[in-house]
This record gives sequence, C-alpha cells and structure tokens, in this order.
Amino acid sequence: MQSAIAFGVSLFALLVGIVRLPVGQWERAFLGLGLVFVVSSAFTLAKCVRDRQEASEVTSRVDKARIDKLLTEVDPFGQGKG
Repeated sequence: MQSAIAFGVSLFALLVGIVRLPVGQWERAFLGLGLVFVVSSAFTLAKCVRDRQEASEVTSRVDKARIDKLLTEVDPFGQGKG
C-alpha cells in the first residue's frame, strides 16, 4: 500500500510540475509523452522482475523435489533389499 501511495504522490507532483512549468505547449506535451513512456516502462520492468523471480522459485522447487526424491531412494547404510 505504501508503494502505491508513493507512486501516486510522485506521479501527481510530476504532473503538477509539468503543468506549472513556464514553457510552451509543445514542451509540456514532450515532457508528458516522456512521462507516459517512463511510467509504462516502470510497469514493464516490474512485471519482468516479478516473472523472473517466479521462474526462479519454480526452478528451485523442482530442484528441491528432485533432491528429496534422490534422498528417499538412497539407502544410507548400504543395505540392499532382499
């Protein structure tokens, strides 16, 4: 919740700054376009980081399952069945 509030406040402050900047409409439009690009890139980066983290968690779970299976199959005392 804190990061969502911080994002909203910073976005609002930047928009106010662009609107109140003493430049022409073309310059404001250029800055606004840059803002849209930065915001969309931030969301894309966050999604990529999340996807990579989830993929590594799945990989580590699969590796842990393989190790657990190997450990259950190994006879630590060397006594064979039969």
